[in-house]
Amino acid sequence: MTISAHIACILLLSACAAAECIPIQRAAQHIGDSMCVAGRVFAVSEGPSGTTFLNFCADYRTCPFTVVVFPRDLRHVGDVRQLAGKEIQIHGEIKAYDGRPEIILSEARQLRGALRKLPPLPKEYDVERRSRYRAGKWQHPSSPRHPAKHPKGSAGGVPVEEPADPGMVPQ
Repeated sequence: MTISAHIACILLLSACAAAECIPIQRAAQHIGDSMCVAGRVFAVSEGPSGTTFLNFCADYRTCPFTVVVFPRDLRHVGDVRQLAGKEIQIHGEIKAYDGRPEIILSEARQLRGALRKLPPLPKEYDVERRSRYRAGKWQHPSSPRHPAKHPKGSAGGVPVEEPADPGMVPQ
């Protein structure tokens, strides 16, 4: 065998090994590794900060694995809500967060399978849930409005009484 044939065999074997996905139950054994994890997405939920979670179990607190998509990455990934109920394969570094393994989904190319190309987010979808930014539209934030301290036309000080006739002194 020539050197180029050896290199081709090594590349082929490494591609086959990378294509193998582990089930979500084995993800905890591979923290720190860059792997492919396969499973059926039970539900897609959104946290209060706009972070999206792909949950593989009915109760996310007892689930052995989760996928996290931060709001800033949604435009690169697409409409992840389409993944609910679907079997997916996700590639990435398995990290531990609160004692549970997770992969952070930041690019669409991390997904494999039938849904590797997700549709983009609808333009009216409020990515950051801040009501000022919508995908594709940006507006300057309005300045905060403070109530007037004094009614219109008043100087705001203590009223001064002026005598009607300067020559008359009040008694």
